[in-house]
Amino acid sequence: MSTVPEPFVQMRGISKHYGMVRAVHAVDLDIGSGEIVAVVGDNGAGKSTLIKILSGAVPPGAGEIRVDGVPRRFHGPNDARALGIETIYQDLALLPNLDVVSNLFLGRERMGSGALRWLGVVSRRRMREEARQHLDELRIRIPAISGTPVGSLSGGQRQSVAIARAAAWASRLMIMDEPTAALGVAQSRAVLELARRVRERGISIVIISHILPHVLELADRIVVMWHGEKVADLAAAGVTQDQLIELIVGFKRQVA
Repeated sequence: MSTVPEPFVQMRGISKHYGMVRAVHAVDLDIGSGEIVAVVGDNGAGKSTLIKILSGAVPPGAGEIRVDGVPRRFHGPNDARALGIETIYQDLALLPNLDVVSNLFLGRERMGSGALRWLGVVSRRRMREEARQHLDELRIRIPAISGTPVGSLSGGQRQSVAIARAAAWASRLMIMDEPTAALGVAQSRAVLELARRVRERGISIVIISHILPHVLELADRIVVMWHGEKVADLAAAGVTQDQLIELIVGFKRQVA
């Protein structure tokens, strides 16, 4: 009998067409517990559509998603979130006029106790305490988490806040869309280290990125998309950047 654990997420035969445009066609994708999977491909390869289907933002045209072996149908992102799946999109979806605490608990505010709860009064003190504890656990250093709008933070700090928010609510899987695309070298390094710390908590990560050195450094496994199809599913340890480029541009097909 095999001792390899069953992947906790299994996508089977996932397809999505927009009229005559084939965004994703018959894609299978497995995600194991505590695994970092990178999805790469050129523009229009289908990687973003595939991940939006997994996050519940886009319904598949065909195929099935299983979580812990149970078929699931996501009618929206809230269905994915209910299963512990959180997504960080490239625009971060932070409200720049709100502070770190408010952004971390946006839509999930902590209410006061007793009569205050019934009156709908938010407990800012409780939220500040939990936010600071959560940021400390991830070793995120932002001095002013209350009263300072996130719009005044650096790009790396804003990305850290977005990751911290996803990690706070993701019990199983965090999806990251181009997390280092607009960052400098030092900020990118900090985000990669933060992703590793999230994985140390047992949370799986799916990352979309065009920056292949970051992919090779961070991922356990790399899935390559080309014209809507999955053309490779490789252990990152055995792949070179040149091999990935050949697969991404279509010079070479499945090498796994």
